[in-house]
Amino acid sequence: MSYNYLPLDDKHTHFDQIKNLLAFDQQVSITFQAHEKILKCRAYLDKKMQNPTALHYGINTGFGYLQNVQIDNTQLCELQENLLKSHACGLGDEVPEEIVKLMIMLKIKSLSYGNSGVQIDTVKRLMDMYNEKMYPIIYTQGSLGASGDLAPLSHLALPLIGLGEVNLKGKKMPAANALEILNWQPVQLQSKEGLALINGTQFMAAYGLHNLIKAEKLLQWANIIAAISYDAFDCVADPLNKNIHDVRPHVGQGKVAETLRNLLAGSEIVSQKKQQVQDPYSFRCIPQVHGATYDTVAYVKNIFITEINSVTDNPNIFPDEDLIISGGNFHGQPLALAADFLAIAMAEIGSISERRTYQLISGQRGLPAFLIKKPGLHSGFMIPQYTAAGIVSENKQLCTPSSIDSIPSSNNQEDHVSMGANGAVKCKRVIDNVEKILAIELLNAVQAIEFRRPLKTSIVLEKIIESFRNEISFNDADRLLHNDIIKAIKFLTLYKI
Repeated sequence: MSYNYLPLDDKHTHFDQIKNLLAFDQQVSITFQAHEKILKCRAYLDKKMQNPTALHYGINTGFGYLQNVQIDNTQLCELQENLLKSHACGLGDEVPEEIVKLMIMLKIKSLSYGNSGVQIDTVKRLMDMYNEKMYPIIYTQGSLGASGDLAPLSHLALPLIGLGEVNLKGKKMPAANALEILNWQPVQLQSKEGLALINGTQFMAAYGLHNLIKAEKLLQWANIIAAISYDAFDCVADPLNKNIHDVRPHVGQGKVAETLRNLLAGSEIVSQKKQQVQDPYSFRCIPQVHGATYDTVAYVKNIFITEINSVTDNPNIFPDEDLIISGGNFHGQPLALAADFLAIAMAEIGSISERRTYQLISGQRGLPAFLIKKPGLHSGFMIPQYTAAGIVSENKQLCTPSSIDSIPSSNNQEDHVSMGANGAVKCKRVIDNVEKILAIELLNAVQAIEFRRPLKTSIVLEKIIESFRNEISFNDADRLLHNDIIKAIKFLTLYKI
């Protein structure tokens, strides 16, 4: 039996499983249990729809403000296709492929609980789309983060009925052409299915998972780079002492201090006698600042993992209880608040990183001004700090919370929305910016450490420095630093830590 797939049903899906899905290019499949639950729910709904007088929101009524318009039973399939076509109003940039993959997987996961009333053929087609690398073209703008991620999920669902555009194995084309290549027929949507497909938080949730995966890796890098800067600036070891952190026992703070102690263990630089008693906060308070972000990531991760192990469409169907209930599980408020919190916390990693870069180029602690041998003739590392500072300020502007905003829609039927989709998208921008800021600090820190020779830092850090030097040589005279920064960003992406 092959285990190179992610099983999807009502059992808990863990964060590491999501990371493995992407890292190992796994396929997805619902389990036999999920298969039976989906069949049972659909059979129950079909039986319910035999009563022409019973009204069920979005099943045989209009949507949103049009909830009181009854739809004839002969038009229920047309209603669902119309829903997809009318709601596919996305604009902006195309959603990155990795996030589209997560959206498809999360939609399958939500439907696998058997509370949404979809056909099994619809779920199978979504699995086939994922496994055959047929990824819908989806856009970043259009969702209010409530009523579900309506616009982006409509673009996700359009290829089921042969509409919209897709990337098929890396080639962009109309969905109808992709169906023809794969010898697939369009899915004939039944009652409730369109609503089940586009009601939900899978756009926000997919962005959130992507952001968390990258945030975790950048936090690891932030500690490593900070440790190199620590020795490059010839810092005092006392702020990392375990006793300090034991009397203020925040989990993240203690873990970061321990990580830095381990990274610097055996360093010749850190063990030598210092002239100063204390260092600037950007060095002395690394455990407190990085640690607070560590704790925030843990909190946000819990919110998003709870969300992906949930049913988030509307209405919800409970065959065993003989209930079809309209509610608001599509509302993205938990995710909106969490995305804003994550953006703020990660922006702080960039903010303190830029301050360390500034200290390294300031001509202190025996380091030459701007980390160049002949400052004046050469500007050295003067301007990378400008770049980092500009990006830090951009992040400050991006960190105005989306979740404090709301705007009424659907003729005021949907009168409070989360704006979680906007928050999730700009959180990605913040995190991508932090990667650039950290790359600039690494460039400066490795340059600065060379002025401490022949002393060496720890074996662990020297190995990373050596690998970095294989990509970017010591800067002896002015050159195109844009190229070095791009290489440094790539190094953070590709180097296995």
